[in-house]
Amino acid sequence: MAGFDETLMSRVEDAGLNASAPPQQRWLDGWLVRYLPGKARRARCINALAAGRLPVADKLAIAAQVYREANLPMIFRLTRFTQPAGLDDELARLGYGLVDHTRVMIRSDLTGLGDRPLPTGTRWAALDGPDFAEAVGQLRGSPAEHRSSHALRLQHSPVPYQGFAIRREGDGAVLACGQLAREADLVGLYDVFTHPSVRGQGLAGMLCERLLSISALQGAKIAYLQVEADNLAAQMVYRRLGFANAYGYHYREHTAA
Repeated sequence: MAGFDETLMSRVEDAGLNASAPPQQRWLDGWLVRYLPGKARRARCINALAAGRLPVADKLAIAAQVYREANLPMIFRLTRFTQPAGLDDELARLGYGLVDHTRVMIRSDLTGLGDRPLPTGTRWAALDGPDFAEAVGQLRGSPAEHRSSHALRLQHSPVPYQGFAIRREGDGAVLACGQLAREADLVGLYDVFTHPSVRGQGLAGMLCERLLSISALQGAKIAYLQVEADNLAAQMVYRRLGFANAYGYHYREHTAA
């Protein structure tokens, strides 16, 4: 991991929480409890941000009722900022299995960005929230309910999203897409996805370069993104763009019968 300043990483963590905020969330004695149905775990998990005053067992019981009513499994997101520090071990002891290691990567300087021309036969397009949710949902093969959930989260996010795509001329097919969410001088890149038929052609890198350039013009100075730890191809693209590993997080989901 790169040696990023702890304060910067904390700001990035806050920005990521703000950018992924769903309308279905509530506070529970230091826990940010999110319960938006859909694919994105970050919108339907618990972030333990403060130690609180209640015993963990009491908070687990209260949170469990929230997730039962939402018909969702109870999932925790654990980071270097999780409080109390021993919560991860406690959850493991209680039967919460570890899933989905993720890396948070940061580029701390947005100067010197390029703006390569897009390949012949493609064009740049801005997409509103519902159109973006539909476009990335089609690329991922997501069911309709997941696309609707994504669109709802974008609509109600406290940090406005801007979605963009590289479209093929002629039929308008989306070949690559991604979003930016800027908060003050920080910008997060989200939902970067390339159609399987055109992977390896540099579209993801071109897309991200343009997202970063747009962000810099709007006042961003530092960029961050989140990528699955086992997605080595994507991490390679991001490293070429100047991103470096800052910290990781994982989820725990209850696996007991």
